[in-house]
Amino acid sequence: MDRMAEQRSLIGQHSITPYHAKYFAHELTKRCSADSMEKLAGALVDAQVDLNPHQVEAALFAFKSTLSSGAILADEVGLGKTIEAGLVLSQKWAEGKRRILLMMPASLRKQWVQELQDKFFLPAIILEAKSYNAAIKGGRQPFEPDGQIIICSYQFAARHAEEIMITPWDLVIFDEAHRLRNVYKKGNKIARALRTALANVPKVLLTATPLQNSLMELYGLVSFIDEYAFGDEKSFRAKYARLTNDTQFAELKARLKPLCHRTLRRQVLEYVKFTNRQAVTQEFWPSQDEQDLYDRVSEYLQRPALNALPSSQRKLMTLVLRKLLASSTFAIAGALDSLVNKLKRQLKENSRMVERLDGLEEDFETLEEYEDELGMEEQVPLEAHEIEDIQKEIAELETFRDLAVSITENAKG
Repeated sequence: MDRMAEQRSLIGQHSITPYHAKYFAHELTKRCSADSMEKLAGALVDAQVDLNPHQVEAALFAFKSTLSSGAILADEVGLGKTIEAGLVLSQKWAEGKRRILLMMPASLRKQWVQELQDKFFLPAIILEAKSYNAAIKGGRQPFEPDGQIIICSYQFAARHAEEIMITPWDLVIFDEAHRLRNVYKKGNKIARALRTALANVPKVLLTATPLQNSLMELYGLVSFIDEYAFGDEKSFRAKYARLTNDTQFAELKARLKPLCHRTLRRQVLEYVKFTNRQAVTQEFWPSQDEQDLYDRVSEYLQRPALNALPSSQRKLMTLVLRKLLASSTFAIAGALDSLVNKLKRQLKENSRMVERLDGLEEDFETLEEYEDELGMEEQVPLEAHEIEDIQKEIAELETFRDLAVSITENAKG
């Protein structure tokens, strides 16, 4: 039986006419322009999501940029940037481009895995220390996609920047991308490591707040997509640090237009009905034990010198600990335990160490937002009086921790 007869036989077995066979072949092989809705239609046949026009528009914007350098999707909070990213991911997956990496704060990793599975039927795996070590032990490359989208935290990715750099990614998505906004600062090691590792990779940055304090943050995010879009830092400052007239403002908007897409809530009120939120203030009075813990930890944090918080990270970690202290006794208990363990390691290794507080991110989810700003100090042997001071500080912190653990109910809760 010749090849044509074999094909006709297969078509007959599946009750498909030659016309329908041609039609299906056309649908499978046709190419669409980047800004056409048909670009996404085939990839979303079985997606379990109700799309809004602005979400489709944002996804098509990302494709219109050809993703050669990337795009910033900056819709306001609550407008579905995760859905927009899912549309882009689905299309890439449908095209057979499976080398995909998602980076985000550690607290969002499980949520992303669930969203991709439930809404787009896309398989994803979280890459962290445990799964990374298991892959190495099994003789596999951890960042080599194995039929799944890889999800990891910013911190983890930065620690393995060299491995990420040598992987030919089809697409990298950054969620909560405003965490990268200070990449132009020399001290921001995490963002700089990621920008270097992914310089020539197609990227999508997701953030509801591309600009918070200064236009330099916008410069930082855009430089992540294209380091040459606004020239060097000095040129950008000279030209846009102070927008004094409409001409400057219009020029900045025009230069951002090909890279950044933003939809505001007021633009979608026609088809998205937001629930009106009404804040209710409720007073509470801490118990005597809670007040005692608060006062004692506050007094500790105000001391001029602390072994647990060296000068380079004093202000930042004091801020973190105060937020935890105001949150609940349960949260501060874990942080105090981290401080105790850190000091014990200093005694064991007989050196002053400046390092992250392991485990603290579980109690303070936004630690990552601050962590890359921590400075580093030289490791030097401890002197006798320092060892004695650390031992006293450990005993005091353990007292605070035990008090926090003993409080089983919080007035705030």
